[in-house]
Amino acid sequence: MTRWAMVADLRRCVGCQTCTAACKQTNATPPGVQWRRVLDMEVGEYPEVKRAFVPVGCMHCDEPPCMHVCPSTATKKRADGIVTIDYDLCIGCAYCAVACPYQARYKSSDDTLRPDVATKCTFCVERIDAGLAQGLKPGVDPEATPVCVNSCIAQALHFGDVEDAQSNIRGLLAENQHFRMHEELGTGPRFYYLWDKAP
Repeated sequence: MTRWAMVADLRRCVGCQTCTAACKQTNATPPGVQWRRVLDMEVGEYPEVKRAFVPVGCMHCDEPPCMHVCPSTATKKRADGIVTIDYDLCIGCAYCAVACPYQARYKSSDDTLRPDVATKCTFCVERIDAGLAQGLKPGVDPEATPVCVNSCIAQALHFGDVEDAQSNIRGLLAENQHFRMHEELGTGPRFYYLWDKAP
């Protein structure tokens, strides 16, 4: 079964925020709403201090806490693992924003949607669905791939089907050590971070 996932290579990310800008421009999010962000972190101890840039956003969890608290059933998980919001059902209660351990939900008052609805990264689901309908492969063909991945100047972001043994991201995960953010919470995030070659 298809399970879409994203991979960020922390050795390659330069913190340029191009993915953030591309996401914002494509989705026309209002001021202060950034579905794709890049955290700027310091790691290590003096004098061996380094900077690490960490792309974050909706993790499209296997067990999304946001879905389980939604009283209107606006938040749903598709069979391919993408977590969506039905804006016609969303009542703007923001329970999902409180429940999300990744701070990936926003309550938007932008009139391009309905006022006061929850919003978040969708993995550019419209691009994926339109690409699949044309026989394209998400993560390989740019027209069917999330815009943040396409825009990454350092080629740090990757997208694909984590269940497909031949997919581009399965190879990356096999060849490198990786982790998932807050995996201990049991959410099953579908956003993987590479940090070193596999031993």
